[in-house]
Amino acid sequence: MAQAGAILVAALDLLESSIRPGVSTAELDKLAERFIRSRGGTPTFKGYRGFPGSICASPNAVIVHGIPGPYRCKRGDVISIDVGVTLDGWVADAARTFPVGEVSPQVQNLLSATEESLYAGVAQCKAGNRMGDVSSAIQQVAEGAGLSVVRSLVGHGVGRSMHEDPQVPNFGRPGKGPLLAEGMVIAVEPMMTAGRPAVRVGRDGWAIFSQDGSAAAHFEFTVAISGAGPPRILTPWHCAPEARTAEPVSQGAASTG
Repeated sequence: MAQAGAILVAALDLLESSIRPGVSTAELDKLAERFIRSRGGTPTFKGYRGFPGSICASPNAVIVHGIPGPYRCKRGDVISIDVGVTLDGWVADAARTFPVGEVSPQVQNLLSATEESLYAGVAQCKAGNRMGDVSSAIQQVAEGAGLSVVRSLVGHGVGRSMHEDPQVPNFGRPGKGPLLAEGMVIAVEPMMTAGRPAVRVGRDGWAIFSQDGSAAAHFEFTVAISGAGPPRILTPWHCAPEARTAEPVSQGAASTG
């Protein structure tokens, strides 16, 4: 799973370098698929329950599950990129939300606090803790920053399948919920909005929006729980430079439209 995670993180790094005003989410999707396959992996999302993309590309008020297509990033946007990679039958899953150029202070707070809440949750991923310890840590950071936790969406176990038990909520009470044990691997994924927590599903049946149209953020790690010491993040943001060798989206493609 760590090897799948290394491919995934390299793909996210490549996408980050390619996100700019004018680039379409379809172009980002093609770039990600080409890169993942070139490294011997398979895009986990493609074909999953009929999903047509290799990545989920979710701009602005889209929280998760955005289908890549003609939408072109604009300056001041945010875009959440969720990627799954399968390698030798094992799955890694991770997401980041990127600003497109300069964003407002409110949106920057959304991004910073959501990412901070992810690290707070991961810090509680220890054998002997309860899931509520993870969930509560995420909730405290997010709500302390004035964000709304999207309660209808959760993280999940991950392994041979992309979605396994247990669920990983982003709110909860310390000391409650399933016991965390050595060998468990979970996808911890805070999903927050700068407005209210209610959501709506788009006409395509996939994209999930903030109901009030407020900006949303999504950060995710695949995390392995060890018997002693800190948890192991299998999808850390940065990887060795040689793992990122690939051709980025061209300036010409990014600047059209």
